[in-house]
Amino acid sequence: MPKAQNKQMNSNSLKSIAHKLLKFCYIISLPFLLMTCGETKTKAQTEESQSDQKTEEVTTTSTKTILCFGDSITAGYGLDDNNDAYPALLQQKIDSLGLNYTVVNSGLSGETSAGGKSRINWILNQDISIFLLELGANDGLRGVPLTETRSNLQAIIDSVKKKSPDTTIILAGMELPPNMGQDYTSQFREIYAELAKENNLAFIPFILKDVGGIKALNQSDGIHPNVEGHKILANTVWEILRPLLKKQ
Repeated sequence: MPKAQNKQMNSNSLKSIAHKLLKFCYIISLPFLLMTCGETKTKAQTEESQSDQKTEEVTTTSTKTILCFGDSITAGYGLDDNNDAYPALLQQKIDSLGLNYTVVNSGLSGETSAGGKSRINWILNQDISIFLLELGANDGLRGVPLTETRSNLQAIIDSVKKKSPDTTIILAGMELPPNMGQDYTSQFREIYAELAKENNLAFIPFILKDVGGIKALNQSDGIHPNVEGHKILANTVWEILRPLLKKQ
């Protein structure tokens, strides 16, 4: 056979082998490519799903805060379980309605209006939707000058409005036992009504309505509500609080 013809045949054979090899590689690679693309797509879908889930969790867990700022009445002094204090009972009412609010108990036993004024700026380092102000009883029991109590309560109100203008403020009024003197007790009571009117606040005239002075609803000291007393107290606060939740 001539050398030229033999060379041509060898060249054709090599081309045929190369073609077969390319075809074989394509067949082998195709499943791998499809699998890789599928994994990439699945990974992207998973990441997108996880991102959506995280966004949903943030939206779901983002609640509004109701802060109860007060003294031993709010703190639940003398109760075996703070879950029996009125702030916790308010939370139960809110949860039963499926409302997106968290009640924070910022009560401090023995707190005066001056003490509340000194710690209010620290308390306001959080977003507060509704601020319940329950202070002044210890001022009255200690005979603090009425002008001082009024000034301190106004300063607290001013601080809340300045730091958080959108916060709704509820002022809880307080009354004193008659042994403090008629003039003092009457003027003390009027402080709350006047502050509520002047500052356009939601107002609870007497937070211990139907509880104060009733032996069966108070602890042995005759001042602090017992478990049953706090249930009534929570209902009194709820009458004012509930309509405000609809507006939030």
